[in-house]
Amino acid sequence: MPVFDDGQQETEVPETEDVVTTDVLVVGSGPAGASAALFLSELGVDNIMITKYRWTANTPRAHITNQRAMEIFRDLGIEEQVLADATPHELVGDTVFCTSIAGEEIGRIRTWGTRPDREADYQLASPCLTVDIPQTYLEPILVRNATERGTQTRFSTEYLSHTQDDEGVTTIARDRLTGHEYRIRSKFLIGADGARTQVGADIDLPLEGAMDIAGSMNITFKADLSELVDHRPSVLYWVIQPGSNVGGIGTGLVRMIRPWDEWLIVWGYDINQPPPELTEEYAVKVIRDLLGMPDLEPDVTGYSLWGVNEMYATHAQKGRVFCAGDAIHRHPPSNGLGSNTSIQDSYNLAWKLAAVLQGYAEPALLDSYSTERTPVAKRIVTRANQSAREFGELFEALGVVGLEGEEMAKAIEERKANTPEGAAKRAVLVTAMERKNYEFNAHGVELGQFYESNAIVSDGTRPAPTDDEDLYHRMSTSPGAHLPHAWVGDNVEKQAMLDLAPYTQWTLITGVAGEAWEDAVAETRSRFGIPLQAVVIGPGRPVTDLYFDWAKLREVEESGAILVRPDKHIAWRAMSLPEDPAAALGSAVATLLGKA
Repeated sequence: MPVFDDGQQETEVPETEDVVTTDVLVVGSGPAGASAALFLSELGVDNIMITKYRWTANTPRAHITNQRAMEIFRDLGIEEQVLADATPHELVGDTVFCTSIAGEEIGRIRTWGTRPDREADYQLASPCLTVDIPQTYLEPILVRNATERGTQTRFSTEYLSHTQDDEGVTTIARDRLTGHEYRIRSKFLIGADGARTQVGADIDLPLEGAMDIAGSMNITFKADLSELVDHRPSVLYWVIQPGSNVGGIGTGLVRMIRPWDEWLIVWGYDINQPPPELTEEYAVKVIRDLLGMPDLEPDVTGYSLWGVNEMYATHAQKGRVFCAGDAIHRHPPSNGLGSNTSIQDSYNLAWKLAAVLQGYAEPALLDSYSTERTPVAKRIVTRANQSAREFGELFEALGVVGLEGEEMAKAIEERKANTPEGAAKRAVLVTAMERKNYEFNAHGVELGQFYESNAIVSDGTRPAPTDDEDLYHRMSTSPGAHLPHAWVGDNVEKQAMLDLAPYTQWTLITGVAGEAWEDAVAETRSRFGIPLQAVVIGPGRPVTDLYFDWAKLREVEESGAILVRPDKHIAWRAMSLPEDPAAALGSAVATLLGKA
């Protein structure tokens, strides 16, 4: 039967025996796909998630889980499950630079907000702190909770192709166990199928940048290294020595998976040459070299090759098909942004799909997904690759660029000398190490996502600039900004501001002088069918401003109002109580929902 792809190209869909129907089909069960399924199920949206793999991730890949992702897990009620499997914040602290794990230490940098002055920034900005949870532990939590809440999860099920028409999307899937092909008919399709996305290719996803700009390999192994590391707990140990070659010059990375007996090594190779032949013997040699333990007998659990990418999508959707996660942003693991941004993509998209499917928003709302998320994709791809390149400053400071073998070792040793050359090297090393804050303490990159789209009613303001937009995050209630964090509650229970605005609803926040907004909310909810609730913060109310911090952060008068979207971004605000609050709120909501 002929159908049309976005009303343009006619394609023949093979007749198959079975047709499965759902509202949203999610392709991929990684951080983007599994979280999309979880969010949709939380919102009551019927969905199916398929993946060609037999189970979740079999290698630890992504691991740093930042504050924004942890806030989302808190919102979905799974924060405690994640924390139970994570290495806690206080153990992710130091990033160590050394000549080997058992060898000399060149220096450390306190990372992920663990330095006392930065810890304050992180704690003031969020109720959650950064933790380390390998993808092998996180994905099962997401998949399990999605399935428990209603997702139909199908493993060993491969996406083959899709066509779309005015009413929905028809996807051809193959059961990899039986070879049986069947159709899945959905209203929308989410392609969360990774950097080599087939869904993205099928919609001609527009991309900028390049794939495979450098070659790397992962080697996973088990060995108890607690004697060498538990006094300097870290998730990352960078080894600078002759022969190491991540990025083509003297570094290898030893990453903690589980403290302190399960590890991953990242090791580079020249992408322009044939890839190395990976064997257990080769892996053991690399492990022994980077650890500085020539007699170690590690338990090698796996090895694989991968390419370093620098690519992002300039648009993330076509018709009823959307892409998320690595499909729209591909970059090295620097800054730990990958899975965090993938989860946030889905968090942005799922509530919008629910709003359209549930009938209270027009399809035009969905246009805001690309408008809001592709600038984020560009920013994080740029930042991650820049952080990787900034290692060059450290190599220059040590004077090892272009050196090999004994010459490189001698250059590293020179930093100890009581000579003018030694003093100069030590001084430059201080500056080079400070530069790594842009990789390991980039709070502004992690949290400072400001949206401008048709799903925001701007009042012409933006958050006040910080001294450094990458390093520092400024909280604001300007429409487009993320809801600021403050502790509120009563004499029994303490809540974060985000707890007042759950994912299942829109929330209007005001003060005692703005109690007239409550009637405006009721009228707007009835008029548009939007799930909207009012929260009045103040003495004598169920929620009080416990530390008087919200009063300093809200940026509107006590009688003003802040309208928060399900994803915790500010959609609109009124600086004070207008003469007709119902009319003002109704006008804003009509614009946001595409009903103006």
